[in-house]
Amino acid sequence: MTVYTSAGSVYEIDLRLRPSGSSGVLVTSLDGFRKYQETHAWTWEHQALVRARYICGSTGLQEGFNLVRQDILTHHRDNETLRTDVREMREKMWKEHGTLTAGTFNLKKSPGGITDIEFMVQYMVLAHAAEHPALCRWTDNVRILESLAKEDILAQDTARILDECYRAFRDEIHHLKLKGCSSQVPADRFVQQRTFIQTCWESLLGKH
Repeated sequence: MTVYTSAGSVYEIDLRLRPSGSSGVLVTSLDGFRKYQETHAWTWEHQALVRARYICGSTGLQEGFNLVRQDILTHHRDNETLRTDVREMREKMWKEHGTLTAGTFNLKKSPGGITDIEFMVQYMVLAHAAEHPALCRWTDNVRILESLAKEDILAQDTARILDECYRAFRDEIHHLKLKGCSSQVPADRFVQQRTFIQTCWESLLGKH
């Protein structure tokens, strides 16, 4: 599934992100997955669950997974704790993977990049899904942004601009990947988009 072809790769899989990390089993039962999510999972793992989706298996497995996902995402959470956890995870990612070539902007990892959009979307779902379970319906950022606007959690204009930024960054990343290039672009590109994203981030989660 991870083989790179002329059309790109189907999936990018990091097995270190499984439950219990590198020491965890590669495959678990649905009951085991539920228990882990309810008792041991970190906030970042619940963030990942926002994007998680069923891709193959029996109808029963699909229904069971979707139910577990819905139940976990709609748990009531302390907002200040959630905000701190999400912000600290973002800062940790930047410290560990944020090395940049001088004069460049990383479309994925830099402040104001696509990861900031993803983290804001995940934060809003985890913060509001208990009262707005419709937020759990979709797993892609575009439709979740639409849902956030429909549920009056995010202003329509803000959701629209974040969607436009996300699509622009994603398209550029795809073009660069097909050329075998990294996600770094000159620092003078996408300045308005980056500024808007950082403003939204500060409003929701505080300064980087």
